[in-house]
Amino acid sequence: QEWGDPREEEYYYYMKSYSPVDNVKAQEYPHILVTAGLNDPCVMYSEPAKFVAKLRELKRDDNLLLFKCEVGAGHNSKSGRFEKLREDAFSYTCLLKALGMTYTA
Repeated sequence: QEWGDPREEEYYYYMKSYSPVDNVKAQEYPHILVTAGLNDPCVMYSEPAKFVAKLRELKRDDNLLLFKCEVGAGHNSKSGRFEKLREDAFSYTCLLKALGMTYTA
């Protein structure tokens, strides 16, 4: 109840005003990468999954919309230096793909 009790009308509408899922509209969106951690104690993995599902339902473009849920991750990322590097590499790969940059040998 840090932001109020959603059972009270005033707080319900205030919380709804910044809810990502409730604010998705039928429009074009930029390329989007959404990540989640299965073991995140702050944001359940189902929340970003709902957001992505709503975007897929309503968006009116062909831009990338990727959802990646890490099984061994918490709120920040998987622990370990190499796991962090792998996650960064994935993010950069998505960025390069969105920019239309490809590698040719």
